[in-house]
Amino acid sequence: MSPREPESHRADLQKDPGRVSGMFDEVAAGYDRTNTVLSLGNDKLWRVATTRAVDPKPGQRILDLAAGTGASSVSLARSGAEVVAADFSPGMIAEGRRRHGGIPNLTFAQADATALPFGDAEFDTVTMSFGLRNVNEPDQALRELLRVTKPGGRLVVCEFSHPPSPAFNGLYRFYNDRVLPVVAKTVSSNAEAYDYLNESIKDWPDQAALAARIREAGWIGVAHRNLSMGIVALHRALKPASPAPAEPSAAEGSEAGR
Repeated sequence: MSPREPESHRADLQKDPGRVSGMFDEVAAGYDRTNTVLSLGNDKLWRVATTRAVDPKPGQRILDLAAGTGASSVSLARSGAEVVAADFSPGMIAEGRRRHGGIPNLTFAQADATALPFGDAEFDTVTMSFGLRNVNEPDQALRELLRVTKPGGRLVVCEFSHPPSPAFNGLYRFYNDRVLPVVAKTVSSNAEAYDYLNESIKDWPDQAALAARIREAGWIGVAHRNLSMGIVALHRALKPASPAPAEPSAAEGSEAGR
């Protein structure tokens, strides 16, 4: 009798934390390569745009949540900032340490986005790329990110979104529904994980709706811009300064200069 193959993890829209973590554990080794192939190389452009939005500086402390193997964290750490690469998946963290553990101002930590193991007002900037969509309580994650950010600190969220052009959105949906599954079977160790990817993108709110949820979590100066014609949206916001003597309208106006 042949040995039974291990069961592949495949998350669903319930986003059970154990299944999500297990799914990412399984794809950790080839995760970055697979993303580059499936995104047609756009993942590197999105990473550059996110790094520029974070605008890391020497001496700052930055939390890169849902960091995966740390590719985005390395880009931030090159500035001289102290970067914590945090992820819910122990497999991703282990792979990140294996690849980038020698970088002196980069550390890795396993962390649940809904209950971060960090103190209040600990970070100058918090950022999360392609991870908020996978959290079972994203609004709680946004509140936790607010808690660990210093007053006046910055939030940058890079996440899949919905192209505003109906024609382009149709082409994008065709790619995700018909092409992506075929390519994923060729390049990924767990093709079913990328079926979940497609489902989660369809179910995720559009740019305006996510901006509203960020405001509801307590952030101010919320703004976004589209990348790759809206396949991805880059959201930015600020934590209110404390104390805040200025009127609310003045605080909101700070976004204009960013």
